[in-house]
Amino acid sequence: MSGELMWFKSSYSGNEGGDCVEVAEAAESVLVRDSKDKSGPQLAFSSAAWQSFVEFAQSV
Repeated sequence: MSGELMWFKSSYSGNEGGDCVEVAEAAESVLVRDSKDKSGPQLAFSSAAWQSFVEFAQSV
């Protein structure tokens, strides 16, 4: 493995270039970035915090 992150966009994202985020799993965190600014800043969340967010998002 090259160590390069694999970024994923939501299946709800369209191809029109609208607002979207991408997510990648790193060694000790989950990273989130703006899909239109791939070299821009990234947010890092612990795996537990990300899992809690996903569970909440699925419940609403």
